[in-house]
Amino acid sequence: MDRGQAEEFLRRFHHEESHAGDVERRVREVLAEIDRTGTYEHSPAELAFGARVAWRNAARCIGRLYWRSLVVRDLRWVTSADDVAEQCAEHLRLAFNGGRIRPVISVFAPDRPDRAGPRIVNDQLVRYAGHRTSAGRWIGDPRGGAPTERARALGWKREEEAFQVLPLMVRERPAARPEWYELPEDAVSEVPLRHPDHAWFAELGLRWYAVPAISDMVLEIGGLRYPAAPFNGWYMGTEIGARNLADTGRYDLLPVVADRLGLDRSSERTLWRDRALVELNVAVLHSFEEAGVTMADHHTESERFLRHIERERRHGRATPADWSWIVPPVSGSATSVFHRYYDPVDPSLRPAFLPGEPSYG
Repeated sequence: MDRGQAEEFLRRFHHEESHAGDVERRVREVLAEIDRTGTYEHSPAELAFGARVAWRNAARCIGRLYWRSLVVRDLRWVTSADDVAEQCAEHLRLAFNGGRIRPVISVFAPDRPDRAGPRIVNDQLVRYAGHRTSAGRWIGDPRGGAPTERARALGWKREEEAFQVLPLMVRERPAARPEWYELPEDAVSEVPLRHPDHAWFAELGLRWYAVPAISDMVLEIGGLRYPAAPFNGWYMGTEIGARNLADTGRYDLLPVVADRLGLDRSSERTLWRDRALVELNVAVLHSFEEAGVTMADHHTESERFLRHIERERRHGRATPADWSWIVPPVSGSATSVFHRYYDPVDPSLRPAFLPGEPSYG
């Protein structure tokens, strides 16, 4: 345990949260606890602040304007795989919120000198399976190929479908064999995809899940590491329409959509990919709006991100940003975030969400 990291975090917490009390007394308490036990425990207020600032520091996220709205579920008492799985399902229900998606983080037990905390194997709480046929063709999401193999090795057996929700896999300890759990139907909300102008689009049978909950990153606050801390915001349409459904390494649907639109695919100069991509994104935005599920478009979210930068500037804080992630994958130069530079990304910035251990080895 790094005493310096603990003290730095506590002083930041007390600086930004003026009601927090006597910082010097709190620093003395924590440093003494570290000397005595090798670690310390965050107060509920410190945990909530640290989780929100970790979001504020997330250089790849365009949606940070809302960082203060993050709902922090303090589940540090939860250590068993069964209880983690149950609370992950509840996380999805709370986050969905009848379609008005809430940013939520569920923080499970931290790593301690005497006991490591639980781990969630899945990279997202909801992810579609990917099955590779003997002919080399994919059924489902190729991104889900590795976790699908892992789940099958653990005993999960399901029919091969294009949009099949993977089970949740949880380790009670880093070296423990994962336990797997089917997510309850009422915890996984999905949106069928339709196009406002093309009735045939519904015949493709496409859908996507409503809550994008990242679950394989480590939340680090003041030197303490929380290896299971799934968190979500809401989708920006291009994440689904321009990446998940369109990338050649994912569902690769641009040729299918182009053919149904009657586009000429004989040459790249016809821009058939671009035209199909726009219509795919139109369908995603339209479908989520019709279903009453929160979703941002890339133009609006770009403007909001610049508002966030200005707000942070007024507070005297930099806004680290990875340009390649902030600029949307559709019409990048038509958005306001394209035409500027950003504060450099500092890998030592804390609190932060950090990469976890390899999940599928």
